[in-house]
Amino acid sequence: MSKQPPTPAPAPEPVPEPTAPVEEKKPEKKEKPKAPKRRIQVHKLYKVDGESLTRLRRECPRCGKGYFMAQHGNRFTCGHCGYTTYSQKS
Repeated sequence: MSKQPPTPAPAPEPVPEPTAPVEEKKPEKKEKPKAPKRRIQVHKLYKVDGESLTRLRRECPRCGKGYFMAQHGNRFTCGHCGYTTYSQKS
């Protein structure tokens, strides 16, 4: 048997330089259009008859004077504390 010289090991492949990770572009979120806030006009909460003043809306029993309740289809609701009174069906 003849002795053959050992074959050299193959050279390692060059390591590629690290590149910056490619960021995937996310689709832009569409903002829903918001309805403008409507503030209640104070003169619509009262009715003036000569020298007398009458309130047109109910006042909240929890919050007291100055806090009016919103009238919905079947209920009255206070926007300040969340108190709700349901009306009875006739």
